[in-house]
Amino acid sequence: MDQFLQHLVNGTVLGATYALLGIGLTLIFGIMKVVNFAHGELYAFGAYVAYALVSLLQMDYFVALVLAAGLGLLLGAAIEFLLLRRCRLENVDEVMLIMIGVMIIMQNAELLAWGGVAKVVPTPFPQESIIVGGIYLSPTRLFVLGAAIVLLLAFYLVIERSRLGLAMRSTFQDEDAARIVGVNVGRIYTLTFGLGSSLAAITGALLAPVFVVTPTMGDLASLKAFAIVILGGLGNIRGAALGGFALALIEEFGAAYISTAYRDAIGFLVILAVMVARPQGLFAAKERVG
Repeated sequence: MDQFLQHLVNGTVLGATYALLGIGLTLIFGIMKVVNFAHGELYAFGAYVAYALVSLLQMDYFVALVLAAGLGLLLGAAIEFLLLRRCRLENVDEVMLIMIGVMIIMQNAELLAWGGVAKVVPTPFPQESIIVGGIYLSPTRLFVLGAAIVLLLAFYLVIERSRLGLAMRSTFQDEDAARIVGVNVGRIYTLTFGLGSSLAAITGALLAPVFVVTPTMGDLASLKAFAIVILGGLGNIRGAALGGFALALIEEFGAAYISTAYRDAIGFLVILAVMVARPQGLFAAKERVG
C-alpha cells in the first residue's frame, strides 16, 4: 500500500507540472489556432534561465523563478508580435513553418551557448526526504507541487474572473464579435502567446533542480505537451489540466508495475487507445472536433 501511495504522490507532483505545460500550449491553440511547435523550447529556455541565474550568477532560486516567468512572457510576446501577427491571418502553413523554424533556432542557440553537456541547478531545499507514514517526500518536489498548484489557481482566476480572461474567452468564442464590442484582438493574441510561453518557461525553471538541463530537453516536453492537450481535448483548458495529471499517473504506475524502460511508451500507447475510443479527447465535447 505504501508503494502505491508513493507512486501516487510522485505522479501527482509530475502531473501538476504537466498540467502547466499543457495549459500553456492549449491556451495558444484554443485562442489563436496556432500549433506552437516551439513550446518545448520555451520550457528549456526557462530551465536555462534558472541555470544561468542560480548556478552562474549565484542568484536566489525564487527570484530566478520570477525572472524566468517574466522573460518567458516577453519572449513569447516578441515571437507573436514579430513573427506571427501577419502570417496568422494569411496562411496556416506559414505559421506552422515559422514555429518549426523557431523551435530549431532556439534549440541550436541553446546548444551553441551552453554546449551539449548537461547542466545542474542546485536546489535551495535539503536533500533529505521527509518521511510521512512510510512515504518519502522530497522537499524540492513538494515545493514544485505547491508552486504548480498556486500557478494553476492563479491562472484559473485570471481566465475566469478577470477582464483580461473575459476578453480572451470572447476572442476564443468569436473573434469578430469581440472586435465589435471593443476587444483589442491583436493585444489579446500577444498576451495569450506570452502567457502560454511564460507557463512553459516557469515549468522548466521549476523542474530544473529536479532534472538536469540539456539542449534537447524540450523535445520530449513538446511531445508530452501535445499528448496532454490531445488527451484533454484541443483548446480545452480544463481538459489540459486533467490530461496532465492523467498522463503523469499513467507513466508513473506504468513504470512502477510494468517497466521503467517503457515509461514514456506506456503513456503514449494509452493515449493512442483513448484516441481510438474518443477522438475528441477525454474531456472535450464531440462538437469541438473539426
